[in-house]
Amino acid sequence: MTDRAALEIAVQDAAGARLALRAGADRVELCQALSATGGLTPSGATVDAVCAVAEHPAGIAVLVRPRPGGFVYDPDEVAVVAADIADAVRRGVGAVVVGALTADGTVDRRALDAWRSAAGDADVVFHRAIDTVPEPSALIDDLVVCGVRRVLTSGGAARSVDGAATLARMVAAADGRLQIMAGGGVRPDDIAALLDAGVDAVHLSARRPSGDPSSTGPGGGEPGWDVTDPAIVALAAAALERYRSVR
Repeated sequence: MTDRAALEIAVQDAAGARLALRAGADRVELCQALSATGGLTPSGATVDAVCAVAEHPAGIAVLVRPRPGGFVYDPDEVAVVAADIADAVRRGVGAVVVGALTADGTVDRRALDAWRSAAGDADVVFHRAIDTVPEPSALIDDLVVCGVRRVLTSGGAARSVDGAATLARMVAAADGRLQIMAGGGVRPDDIAALLDAGVDAVHLSARRPSGDPSSTGPGGGEPGWDVTDPAIVALAAAALERYRSVR
């Protein structure tokens, strides 16, 4: 583990980013449709709004995922992701979060090479597509070759704390060449165990229901939406500080 593991919060709008950063997050990952799909590419205007509320926009990561579902992409989808990456980087973000696999569960180096090129100087983060393979640590060498800076992973488990042994193997396989960030069902009480596994960062969504009862009518989906809860962020930040203070 690095001397100071980072706390990253997944957010969906500028209000969430503002709350997360004020409550102790080191950085945010911006996406949309998080609860319904696991996250999709946010609009350019949303990226601009989040950059405007962040003291250091270069600390913002943007998820670039063109659709729900699996992570095998055709050439048209690869081109769309590359264009969205270039657009997000032009708007000032410091990292883009992507993931692509071949049909047999290996890293799609063709896609990653195109996306690394589109990202320019921005960091490339490989997301939880890696958790769909039997042994995530086996992909680390290819990700390093493709220029990936960090990996978001639950260690293949529904909750990261249950994947701690796999996370430790991934940390060992990375050997400092890229960062391993634990994410997936993380609760503040899990953070010490995740840091014990050696990860470089912890990622959580820190969400709660908005509580808005307004009707969406027959075509608007379920009522309400998720919002960032600064109290959860603060608990996670405090857990990180406690860990640092006793190590």
